[in-house]
Amino acid sequence: MADISLHYRAEVPVMATVSAVGQLFAIWRRRARERHQLAELDPRAMRDIGLSPGEIQFEANKPFWRD
Repeated sequence: MADISLHYRAEVPVMATVSAVGQLFAIWRRRARERHQLAELDPRAMRDIGLSPGEIQFEANKPFWRD
C-alpha cells in the first residue's frame, strides 16, 4: 500500500486554504469593479486623475486576474 503521508501536508490547515482562496476572489472582484469604473470615466474625470484615454482603456481592458 502506498504511503499517502508524502502527498498530504498536515501543516497547512484546510481553513487557511479556504481563506486564501476567498481573499483571492475578493481581490479579483475589486479589480473588476475598479476597471469597470475606470471605463465609465468622462474626459474631465480622466484629466482630474492625470491619465490619458489610452491609459484608461489599457487598464480597463485588462482581465481581472492580472495585476
